[in-house]
Amino acid sequence: MESSGGRAEGSGRGPRVLVVGSGIAGLGAAQRLCSHPAFPQLRVLEATARAGGRIRSERGFGGVVELGAHWIHGPSQGNPVFQLAAKYQLLGEKDLSEENQLVETGGHVGLPSVSYASSGVSVSRELVVEMASLFYSLIDQTREFLHVADAPVPSVGEYLKKEISERAAGWTEDEETRKLKLAILNSFFNVECCVSGTHSMDLVALAPFGEYTVLPGLDCTFPGGYQGLTNCIMASLPEDVIVFNKPVKTIHWNGSFQEALSPGERFPVLVECEDRTCFPAHHVIITVPLGFLKEHLDTFFEPPLPPQKAEAIRKIGFGTSNKIFLEFEEPFWEPDCRHIQVVWEDTSPLEDVTSGLQHVWFKKLIGFLVLPSFASVHVLCGFIAGLESEFMETLSDEEVLLSLTQVLRRVTGNAGLPAPRSVLRSCWYSAPYTRGSYSYVAVGSTGDDIDLLAQPLPKEGAKAQLQILFAGEATHRTFYSTTHGALLSGWREADRLIALQDPQAQLPGPWL
Repeated sequence: MESSGGRAEGSGRGPRVLVVGSGIAGLGAAQRLCSHPAFPQLRVLEATARAGGRIRSERGFGGVVELGAHWIHGPSQGNPVFQLAAKYQLLGEKDLSEENQLVETGGHVGLPSVSYASSGVSVSRELVVEMASLFYSLIDQTREFLHVADAPVPSVGEYLKKEISERAAGWTEDEETRKLKLAILNSFFNVECCVSGTHSMDLVALAPFGEYTVLPGLDCTFPGGYQGLTNCIMASLPEDVIVFNKPVKTIHWNGSFQEALSPGERFPVLVECEDRTCFPAHHVIITVPLGFLKEHLDTFFEPPLPPQKAEAIRKIGFGTSNKIFLEFEEPFWEPDCRHIQVVWEDTSPLEDVTSGLQHVWFKKLIGFLVLPSFASVHVLCGFIAGLESEFMETLSDEEVLLSLTQVLRRVTGNAGLPAPRSVLRSCWYSAPYTRGSYSYVAVGSTGDDIDLLAQPLPKEGAKAQLQILFAGEATHRTFYSTTHGALLSGWREADRLIALQDPQAQLPGPWL
């Protein structure tokens, strides 16, 4: 049996701690624990050949593209990811400015630079602004139902559609304009699906929707790639802490396990890996994505999780949002264009999609962001969520490129538009250790389920010594789905162990 002693193997000093997963939650927990002398025996088990988890920056098109996390949401002093990025000097001067930190976006996506309709014409900006104002005012109104005993409908989607239907009844324009308004609104529904990481806003619970907290600051990106942040955290860890290509099969807990190297010591947890190596531990911090937990819930823990915690894992939502990068020889967009919106005139949030995914998957695309040019290379980044996003993963690169070439030729009205030179895309649903993108509070669940997921095990009894702890974005009640929520959750669980070992420790608290 392989020992898990880590850096100070065999020294016998301090508890054996395992962190499962090296996304930003796992790396944050490891960095926090390594800074305290009580944890010389620490290891991080990573299923893949790389650290970073859903932060994934890759070289492409002559620069860096983000296949995973894209922005720092709310880059301001209350955001630990922003603070770390500033500490490591990973951000541009404008992003660090006080002016940028004070911007209040309300969590809303900015207006598109240009909007193309599926008939090949540009959509009136006035109409887009009017519909954006309506849509986001209704999104803001959903906060009124936080902590209200009886929400009028179960889901955000149903609430939005009810309000839109009432307002549409009073529209006085001709039928063509009224249909176009609904089509524009449908594109904003698609945007919100990407933001929430869900197939449909009908799946997102209304009452707890306002619990998600938006931090001030204009969302910003990492000029050198988001992975620069996780690389800096990794560089602060001792060299042998992370074990790569070590997928975990089963967490055996509430036991009494021994190993040959420490015959007199017993461990309450034994982590069994796919390659049959085993790591005994006193404490294990689980940071794997909720999508993986959902898929492996029946086999990942032995004994099984308590029914309430298992039910929380089943109830919390976890969906897919992907990106599709298209490289062009020459841009067809204007130099000042930043965001291209695509409006399908035959769609409406008040009507259900009836066609098969293979015929309409591309209609879920919210449009394209124009990425900063890399050495005269011109790249658009499309965003797509839900079942359509998962279907896209089953297609070949050639099929995706052909479909999106046809879409762009159709919406621009330019049948001779040159095809993109190449395509690169994320496939988070197919990723075996992720199985999706990020969490949301689904209909039938509440923020209490997130707190329940975050509770360590076992809860009570003589063995209640924090055997299994849970971190990751899905365990943060107000910052779920974000990198800062994930980082804070890793710190939270590390601090829990530090307080157990050293009750007098002066913990830095949630902020740097």
